Amino acid sequence: MQRPIYLDHHATTPLDPRVLEAMLPYLREEFGNAASRTHEYGWRAEAAVEQAREEIAAAIGAREPREIVFTSGATESDNLALKGLLRARRERARELVISALEHPAVADTAEALGAEGFAVRKLPVDGGGLVDPAALGESLVDGTGLVSVIWAQSEIGVVQPVAELARRCRERGVPFHSDAAQAVGKLPVDVERDGIDLLSFSAHKLYGPKGIGALYVRRGRPALRLEPLLHGGGHEWGLRSGSLPVMLIVGFAAALRIALAEREAEAERLAALRELLLRRLRERLGGVALNGDPLRRLPGNLNLSIEGVPGDALVAGCPGLALSTGSACASARPEPSPVLRALGLPAERVREGFRIGLGRGTGEAEVLRAAEQIAAAAERLGAERVVSPPPGRAASLPVSNPAGE
Repeated sequence: MQRPIYLDHHATTPLDPRVLEAMLPYLREEFGNAASRTHEYGWRAEAAVEQAREEIAAAIGAREPREIVFTSGATESDNLALKGLLRARRERARELVISALEHPAVADTAEALGAEGFAVRKLPVDGGGLVDPAALGESLVDGTGLVSVIWAQSEIGVVQPVAELARRCRERGVPFHSDAAQAVGKLPVDVERDGIDLLSFSAHKLYGPKGIGALYVRRGRPALRLEPLLHGGGHEWGLRSGSLPVMLIVGFAAALRIALAEREAEAERLAALRELLLRRLRERLGGVALNGDPLRRLPGNLNLSIEGVPGDALVAGCPGLALSTGSACASARPEPSPVLRALGLPAERVREGFRIGLGRGTGEAEVLRAAEQIAAAAERLGAERVVSPPPGRAASLPVSNPAGE
């Protein structure tokens, strides 16, 4: 039986065979504990971890490897960044500022911190999903302890002006954190150049293994102090206790190395496929609207609303495609997408939203087949709504959008 075409690369990516090859020795003969410093098995494991740490630090522009703290993934990194910094600065840091588009790993952590007594403020975004740096700068107050703005939004693919946002924070002496799980390996990321204080990212978004991530913690100017979430052994300079998963860390570095080597060519290829898919859908259907800024977005991302067709029904009506209606981490929540609502879109358009994530395994043939299946499902579902309108509502045909929005 043929499996669906995978178009959900923002949720996760398949493990690259080259990454698996790099990991295999550390699943077999190189099984030592990196914290065992009394024999060769531990020394070799520690050497592998530190080499990977150096590669990962260099890949994101960190000044030194010690600025990389390994975690179980971006969710843990977000928790450590937000809870760790604010709890450590509780006496003078009374407010957390986040954007209205944050991933649940940040939004839910912010809610938990609110329950601890911290004030939480959400920054609005414009109709394209962008935060205004000037507005951010003007809103900062003496008690603002941390600002967290996602680098690239996983649902609508919008890329924030993080360097300018970080600059506004630096001018007021406020640390700046970004969840960059969707950005690292796909976009130019340089924490030193862009003035980032804390950065969360993980391996499984860039064809690496699940269960491993990192938090970049700036050292110097002055050093940031975080309160650890976990205790028991003092690993990772006391910030994250627990035996390090050597094979996952090695895979993380290998995945990032491959992603950086292929980034520019892959971005160009995915952007071309994205435009091909959108063009084919608009040639076939009326009322295809793109959600999120059309220019500042991830090359493989499309978030669309097709007029008259609910997004969840469309996804269910395309069994030959692996699509989604939003973030995988929010999929258990029945309410309409808070990300699309934050753009100020009409309620119906929010309900019509669905996400397409192209990736390394997507080719032109897959895109053309996907366009055909999505169009066919939309036409079928649109016809069903016309024939059987909800009680109390008149039937109407979908109206094309001549502006091509």
